[in-house]
Amino acid sequence: MFESVCLVHYHEIGLKGKNRSTFENQLVINLKRALRAFPVAGVSRISGYIVVETEDHRATKELQAAISQVPGVARVSRAYRCGLDQEEFFSAAVRALEEVASFTTFKVHARRSATNFPIHSIELNRMVGSVLCEHFPDKKVAMHAPDATVVVHVIQGSTYVYADSIVGVGGLPVGTAGKVVSLLSSGIDSPVATWMVGRRGATVIPVHFSGRPMTADTSEYLCQDIISTLEGAGIIGRLYVVPFGERQREISLTVPQSLRIIMYRRVMYQVSERIAQIEGASALVTGESLGQVASQTLDNIAAVNEAVTIPILRPLIGSDKQEIIARAQAIGTFDISAQAADDCCTLFMPRRPETHARMREVLSAWNSFDHEAMVDDLVAQVEYRDFNQCPSYRPPKELSRFHKELLPRETA
Repeated sequence: MFESVCLVHYHEIGLKGKNRSTFENQLVINLKRALRAFPVAGVSRISGYIVVETEDHRATKELQAAISQVPGVARVSRAYRCGLDQEEFFSAAVRALEEVASFTTFKVHARRSATNFPIHSIELNRMVGSVLCEHFPDKKVAMHAPDATVVVHVIQGSTYVYADSIVGVGGLPVGTAGKVVSLLSSGIDSPVATWMVGRRGATVIPVHFSGRPMTADTSEYLCQDIISTLEGAGIIGRLYVVPFGERQREISLTVPQSLRIIMYRRVMYQVSERIAQIEGASALVTGESLGQVASQTLDNIAAVNEAVTIPILRPLIGSDKQEIIARAQAIGTFDISAQAADDCCTLFMPRRPETHARMREVLSAWNSFDHEAMVDDLVAQVEYRDFNQCPSYRPPKELSRFHKELLPRETA
């Protein structure tokens, strides 16, 4: 009798030419890690797909949903795997269509990846369609926009039959696009930006600037909750937390009020660049959207960029707030980010921030305090917590013995 498996489809990986196997192998590794809570017996490559098998030979909807959250997965189908016997895959097609919740029209899409299979795809379509019409006499065949599609695919000596597919997050497997450092707050935007670069295959190292000791540490725990919510994507290696509140107070007492935010961000970027050097990361990531707030005008972005030499990625730069909120809701971080929590972004804010900073004035304010010593001190005080999400992540060996581990949030 045939068994039920999850058939994993990918799109971009199939275009990678000679590097394709590297991406496929990384996706296999990432799927194995993401599915540790399930009774998975094996994750293997076949021609153009990845197959996830369970110990009890039953692919559940929960397993299918978990697979769909892994970057690199374009679509997941719960398929019946059987041999090349016609009666066997006819029965599988009937069962697959029976499991469709509600439909009035259907079609069959048959194909063969093995040319040694004697039945041509067109004939296979006709044969399976005839069986289904006999078993579902009250249903109609519709070649365009049917309610249900039964796929019959002959691959490497087996036939995979399915009608139940869900869309995955797409993108590329995490670990195939290098490493980045993301400036992560407990707000709405930066978790979305973090997820988006992870979806493109990057291993992400978040850095959170806490208002501690001038504010409570609530935002730090919210960031941990956000990272835990992104567990299924497997994009996070380690979280760094930088207590920034006291240094913000020093800056606020020294520089012109209108330039405070720019000074804060320049220090944050330099600290993040130092962490990127420790981690071997190639870029910084922020959740900035052009014109959304005062610090995100072109002039102010340029004034902040000047402080670092590393590239800065802004995946949300052209998105409006409603688009960002919709994405946050889709990945599950919105409800966490919507909780009120003071962090460095709300601390010592000016009444009238500069929106079009002039570089001469920015550099004058920058040189009015010892920013180099401040960055050194902040890097020395960094705290961290490892998240066992990303198989490709290897912790750095350069952290000094003075850095302490950030404890996980206590749960009742």
